[in-house]
Amino acid sequence: MVMMVRVIMVNTLSLPFLSPPLHPQPQQTNKAMKNSSESQDLLHRPPPESTTLPTGALSFLLQPLEWIRMLCRELNTSFVLGVMLVYGLSQGFTGSFFRVVTDFYWKDVQKVQPSAVQMYIGFYYIPWILKPVWGILTDMFPVRGYRRRPYFILAGVLGASTALTISMEGKLSIPVALLCLVGMAAGVAIADVTIDACIAKNSIEKPNLAPDLQSLCSFVSSVGALIGYSSSGILVHLFGSQGALGLMAIPPVFLVLLGFAIFERKTNHPRENRAVGEKVREAVFGMGRTIRCPEVWKPSLFMFLSIALSLSTHEGQFYWYTDPKAGPAFSQGFVGIIYAIGAIASIIGVLIYHKLLKNHPFRSLIFYSQLLYSASGMLDLMFILRWNLKLGIPDYIFVILEECVSRVISRIRWMPMIVLSTRLCPAGIEGTFFALLMCIDSLGSLGSKTGGGVLLNLFHVTRTDFRNLWLVVFIRNLLRLVTVTLVFLVPYTTQLDALLPSKLLNGNNGSDVENLKLVSMKQVEVEETL
Repeated sequence: MVMMVRVIMVNTLSLPFLSPPLHPQPQQTNKAMKNSSESQDLLHRPPPESTTLPTGALSFLLQPLEWIRMLCRELNTSFVLGVMLVYGLSQGFTGSFFRVVTDFYWKDVQKVQPSAVQMYIGFYYIPWILKPVWGILTDMFPVRGYRRRPYFILAGVLGASTALTISMEGKLSIPVALLCLVGMAAGVAIADVTIDACIAKNSIEKPNLAPDLQSLCSFVSSVGALIGYSSSGILVHLFGSQGALGLMAIPPVFLVLLGFAIFERKTNHPRENRAVGEKVREAVFGMGRTIRCPEVWKPSLFMFLSIALSLSTHEGQFYWYTDPKAGPAFSQGFVGIIYAIGAIASIIGVLIYHKLLKNHPFRSLIFYSQLLYSASGMLDLMFILRWNLKLGIPDYIFVILEECVSRVISRIRWMPMIVLSTRLCPAGIEGTFFALLMCIDSLGSLGSKTGGGVLLNLFHVTRTDFRNLWLVVFIRNLLRLVTVTLVFLVPYTTQLDALLPSKLLNGNNGSDVENLKLVSMKQVEVEETL
C-alpha cells in the first residue's frame, strides 16, 4: 500500500503542464486500461530519487510556474499563452522599445522642441481611444466568416509596414513620420482588443481570479518592458534611432503568425446587414445604459481625472537627462538601463500587489497609492534642482533610486484601477465595454500628454533652456495631490465583491460564446473540410 502511494506521488509530480480533465473521456479510460501492465511494472520498481517536493529557495522560485499552471488549469492554456504574446511581446517589449527609440528619433533626427514632442506623443493614443470601434468591428463584422483571425493579421501587417516605412525612407516629413508612428501604435491596439475581451469575460465568470489575471498581464508586460528597455539604448547606439525603428517590424510578424495559428470556427451563415446593425445598436444602447449607472460612471470619472491631472513632463525631463550642460548628460545606453531597472521595479510592484494588496478595499488602496504617487514625484523635483549632489548622492545612483520608487508606486496604483475596470463590465458586451473603459483611460493619457506639452511651452522649456523645468514638475506634483480629494468616487468594496446591479451583471446571457484555442494548421484544415 505504501508503495502504491509513492507511485501515485511520482506520477503526480511528472504531470504535464496541463492538468487532465476532471471528467476523462472514454478514449482516455481505454488507454489507461491498455497500459495497466505498465502500471503493474511500476509497482515493483524503486521510485526515482527526486520524489520529494522542492523546498526552500527552489520552492520559492517554482511558485510563479505553479501559479501560471493554476491559471492554465482554471482559464484555458490558449488564453494564458495569448496574454503572454500580446501583453508580453506586443505591448511590453514593443511599448518600451518604442518609447526610448522614438524619444531619440524626435530629438536627433527630427530635431524638434520637447513641448512639440509632448504634443505629438498625444497622437499615439488615438488608436487606443478608438478601441471601442475595433471591438465592434471584430465582434460584428467577420471577414470571410472569421471574426478574430483577420484582425490579428491586420494588426501585424499594419505594425510591420509602418515600422519599415519610417526606417527605410530616409528623413520623412513630420506629418508622415507621425502617421507611421501612429500606425505602429494602431497595430498594438487592434491586437489588444481580443485579449481584453477575454480578460473581461473571465473576470466576470471567475471573479476570484480577476486580481490574478491583472497580475499576469502586468507581470508579462513588465518582463517584456525589461527586455525592451535593456536593448533599446544599445541598439540606438549601434544602428541609430531610425535603424532601430526598423527592428520593430519583428514583433508584428508574430501577430500575423498568431492570426494564422489561432483556432476559430468559421461562421456558416453570414449575418445580414440589418442583423449586424441591430447588434451594433444593442451594444451601443447597453454601453450607454451601463455608463449612466452611478456604480460605473463615478469610478470611471475618477480613473479619467487621476490620469489626466497627472500631467506628463517626460519629454522635458528626457531632454534634460541627455543635455551635456544643464543636465547630467546621460548616454543612450544608460537611458535604456534606467528604464530597464524601472521595469524590474514594476515587476516588484506587481508582486507586492499580488502577495499583499489584492484583497484590500478599492478605495483605501487607491487613496494611499495616490498619496504615495504624489510624494514620489518630489524625487524628480530634487533631481532637477540637483539637491542630490548637495546630499552627496551621484546622479546615476539617484536617478535609479527615483525610477525604482516611482515605478513600484505607479504599478501598485494602477493595478486596482484596472481590476476595477474589469469588474464594471456587464455580461454580453463585456469586451466592447472594457474597450470603452480603456478608451476613457486613453483619453486621460491624451489629456496628460497634451496638458504637459502646453505647460512646458507656457514656461518656455526648450531643447536648451531648462530653467523653469522644476516649476513644471512642481505643478504636476500638486495636481497629483489634488486627485486624492476625488477618491470618494471609488467604491469602498473589496476586489472580489460584485459592483454592478444584477440586471446588468446577468444580462445578455444569450450572446455567443467564443472558444479560441491554439492548434496546428492541419487540424484547422481537417475541421473546415468536415
